[in-house]
Amino acid sequence: MSSSLPTFTIAVVGRPNVGKSTLFNRLVGRRAALVHDRPGMTRDRRQGTGSIADLAFNVIDTAGLEDGPTTTLEGRMRQQSEEAVAAADVTLFLIDSRVGVTSLDKHFADLLRRSETPIILVANKCEGRAGEAGLLESYSLGLGGAIALSAEHGRGLGELYEALLPFEKNNLRSGTRETALIEEITADVGVASNQEVDASIQKQEDLLARPLHLAIVGRPNTGKSTLVNRLLGEDRLLTGPAPGVTRDAIPIDWEFQGQPVRLVDTAGLRRKSKVYDVVEKLAALDTLRAIDLAEVVVLVLEPEAILDKQDLTIASRVIEEGRALIIAVNKWDIAINRNEALEQLRDVLDGSLAQVRGIQTVTISAKTGRRVDDLMVLAFKVREAWNRRIPTAALNRWLGDVLQRHPPPLSKQKRRIKIRYVTQAKTRPPTFVAFTTRPDDLPESYHRYLLNSLRDTFGFEGVPLRLLMRKPDNPYDMS
Repeated sequence: MSSSLPTFTIAVVGRPNVGKSTLFNRLVGRRAALVHDRPGMTRDRRQGTGSIADLAFNVIDTAGLEDGPTTTLEGRMRQQSEEAVAAADVTLFLIDSRVGVTSLDKHFADLLRRSETPIILVANKCEGRAGEAGLLESYSLGLGGAIALSAEHGRGLGELYEALLPFEKNNLRSGTRETALIEEITADVGVASNQEVDASIQKQEDLLARPLHLAIVGRPNTGKSTLVNRLLGEDRLLTGPAPGVTRDAIPIDWEFQGQPVRLVDTAGLRRKSKVYDVVEKLAALDTLRAIDLAEVVVLVLEPEAILDKQDLTIASRVIEEGRALIIAVNKWDIAINRNEALEQLRDVLDGSLAQVRGIQTVTISAKTGRRVDDLMVLAFKVREAWNRRIPTAALNRWLGDVLQRHPPPLSKQKRRIKIRYVTQAKTRPPTFVAFTTRPDDLPESYHRYLLNSLRDTFGFEGVPLRLLMRKPDNPYDMS
């Protein structure tokens, strides 16, 4: 993989099932996009950083080009692809060499030819003799000779490298991130030493390199994609009244009030017993992967169905993985029994998610924009607590206070359990280790008491905490 910064953008387009997502995964070096034999797997455009040898670029995976009215799902998918082409420096137009040139290929070749973005024709699935006829037939599109490629097996990447190289040379933009940082810092500090400028650049780079990883999850049709579009201020993701419009977990790099965010929209999660379709199973696995990689997870609910069984399953998964959780009750602008919904939410949180006391909740309307900014402010606040480290001296002062107020009970052998020392082992989530004489005899109720006191004292409301009890490694300790 290349270590250089990408200097140009590629859009990968073509009709459904020609291997666009397979090529996208090949270029970015991981299985970022869902791949299946069924056409139409990709619906929203996905962007990543790709490379071939030392050539680095941004690459956009798009939905399959389909002909249909703009009011239909297919038409809106095509609009998303057209926007990707307009934003790119070069378009890779894929055809399936084993199928040959279809009437749909010809139709969209004519449309792409009218755009100002240069086109590189790629005949995918060229492994073996089955693709030879389609490769020769590709000349009929009037886009020149096609690059023979097998995205699945990685063949033909050398020819693709040569075709893309001129765009890298022609797009060495002067406004790179480093240049902009130097100009900004110099303007702030005036004439500064090189050492001061370098230190400031490093500080800025560290901040830029740490975006908030925020995943939006929930049951189907709760308004997750609408919320993401509202945050972005554009119709970046497909939405609709039918459940299941979103399939991939789509990461989007964004900024909120100057702070970097990696925002991930996910497919709706239904109960396992109701999931029969293989595509929905793949989408569910992608959503669970997004939860595992997130720092903060926003669980989107509807006011008429507050934390039902499936919502609790999702919330429990988030907590078990140690992610910070925020609950967003969407469609609050059309909620009828608001007081009843909030009371039910509090009861369920206290009864079913008591292990993480103080989970942050916010009522929003993704459609109107009500309190969506408050949601983001809350996400950064929760992330800060999730990353918080407490000094060992402060922890042991806290330990002395809680032991004085409420000493541990006697062990099964009627001997006093002594907790001698506590330290923080890690963050993300905050994890503490307490050294005690009889860890196996400490009751669960006292363990909860310590966790709740930790949460209240150091401001860990709504953040999953881990408190591990260990026996000191002391051969002379006979207690």
